[in-house]
Amino acid sequence: METTGIVRRRTAERVRDTMERLAAERDVWVSTAHPDHGPHQVPLWFLWDGRAVWLCTGATSVTVRNVRAEPRVRLALPDTFDVVLLQGEAECFPETEVPAPAAEAFAARFGWDPRAEEEPFVYVRVAPRSVRAWRGEPELRGRVVMRDGTWLEQPPMPRP
Repeated sequence: METTGIVRRRTAERVRDTMERLAAERDVWVSTAHPDHGPHQVPLWFLWDGRAVWLCTGATSVTVRNVRAEPRVRLALPDTFDVVLLQGEAECFPETEVPAPAAEAFAARFGWDPRAEEEPFVYVRVAPRSVRAWRGEPELRGRVVMRDGTWLEQPPMPRP
C-alpha cells in the first residue's frame, strides 16, 4: 500500500471527519462474542444520532443473543484505509420498547420500519466508549480520538 502524500490530520480534524462519516455512512461491521459460542461478525445498517449508533436486527439473531450475554461490542466502518473503529456496550430494545425518535429516524433514513414487520426485531444502541480513527500508516500514532466516552478534542468549526 502506498502511503506517500498522506497529510497527518490533527486530532480535532479526525474527530470532525469521524463524526461526518458516522452521519453519512450506511453500513457498519458489528463484532460480538458469546462466552460459549465465540466471536460473530456481521454487517448491518446503522444510524448515528450524534451520541450513539443504532442498529436493528432480528430478535432471534446471533447478534442479539451475543449482546444479551456479553454487551461489549466493536463496530468498524467498512473502509480499510480510512479506518474508524468504535468500542462500547450495547443495549437491546425490543421494537415495542425502542424510543420513538430513534425508531422513526431509523425508518426515515432507510425507508424501512422494522416495527411494521411480522417477525420481531430488536434495536441495539451502542454508545461508544472509545473511538480510533486513522488513514494509513502515517496516522497510526494518535489514532485514539475518544476515550472513556469523551472526544479528545472538539472538531474545528465548519468554514462558511
